[in-house]
Amino acid sequence: MTKILLVEDDENLGSLLCDYLNMKGYKTDLFPDGVKGFQSFMKNRYDICILDVMMPLKDGFTLASEIRVVNSEIPVIFLTAKSLKEDVIEGFRIGADDYIKKPFSMEELLASIEAILRRTRKSNINIEDKLFSLGKFEFDPHKQILAYGDKVTRLTTKESELLKLLCLNMNKVLNREVALQAIWRNDSYFNARSMDVYITKLRKLLKDEPRLEILNIHGTGYKLILVG
Repeated sequence: MTKILLVEDDENLGSLLCDYLNMKGYKTDLFPDGVKGFQSFMKNRYDICILDVMMPLKDGFTLASEIRVVNSEIPVIFLTAKSLKEDVIEGFRIGADDYIKKPFSMEELLASIEAILRRTRKSNINIEDKLFSLGKFEFDPHKQILAYGDKVTRLTTKESELLKLLCLNMNKVLNREVALQAIWRNDSYFNARSMDVYITKLRKLLKDEPRLEILNIHGTGYKLILVG
């Protein structure tokens, strides 16, 4: 069954959408704010996200950006009462698959969901099975293996998850808090120190490829770069 993450702070609209989508055969989880929505995204597997833009605690644009760090391929539909051109452009810049303005009909939303799912399933992208080429290294996150020629290193789960996030965001900043929530499910000080230790381990594992580097971005996070 297709599973939908629905994050909408309007209680009446959220319940109405949730009931309608469930009736149409979609397993739908409803949350009232971006914080709870992101927590559920990290614990469950979803096929598509439907996010309200204006929400308390964490707005839809911020939530979508954090989701994209963890899974760059999952479809996202924004729901919004904001109709300014700049807001629409911002939504698509973040990577929206559709941007639906309120008020809208249930049929309009359903048609968008079905069209997006047909397109994404046809592309047959399975991010879990993706292999990453890192210069002379090959990284298989599913098998948790880092290979350099005949030298094969089996990574721990945390090492593999962290390297995968860095690879998915190659040449972009990986936000520390997002990485901590994604891997440790908590951004406490002790987990942050633990992540620093894993970054040091990954640097040592990747030192045979001089073009590859994990940069510290002060006050923000890390960036994996491949020069040349």
